[in-house]
Amino acid sequence: MQSPNNLLKNRGKLVVISGPSGVGKGTLLKMLSDRYPGQILFSISATTRRPRPGEVDGRDYFFWTRKKFEAAIEAGDFLEWAEYAGNLYGTPRDTVEEWINLGQTVILEIELVGARQIAKNYADALRVFVAPPSMEILEQRLRGREQDAEAAIAKRLARAREEVEAADEFDFTVINNELEVALRQLEKAIFS
Repeated sequence: MQSPNNLLKNRGKLVVISGPSGVGKGTLLKMLSDRYPGQILFSISATTRRPRPGEVDGRDYFFWTRKKFEAAIEAGDFLEWAEYAGNLYGTPRDTVEEWINLGQTVILEIELVGARQIAKNYADALRVFVAPPSMEILEQRLRGREQDAEAAIAKRLARAREEVEAADEFDFTVINNELEVALRQLEKAIFS
């Protein structure tokens, strides 16, 4: 059995990645995962939104009913949770805490409200904000996905402005203008 000091020494870390919808967080994290296979684990969030084309339950998200999600909130089963664009999103607590206790680096890709909850509950979490080079470029990216109606895009852009204003709440800000440069900045933030 390990002593308490060894358990603390072997403890992993929690890394929070946040930023506006469409900023490229998913692309950067996929590149990071490809570059560092087995060295980082990604938490799987639960959500009440519908799956996008190609998304798989249990791999991309846990796609839950609102009733199941609300029961998990009541039971205290989330590290963080929030409502965004009419859907609930949250990070189930048990698996993430187990991985951290086993010495793993665990990455949470979450929105601002959840990142703020993590900042309160896990003061030692590393918090990284991914920002767009400009709001105009972010709008182009959102429209280029061709997944949202005009009203949804307008709502995401309004929310993005609020999120960008909160970037100084994070430990690091990565501006995703050129993918390779942004990836190097993200690597430095996580592994330094």
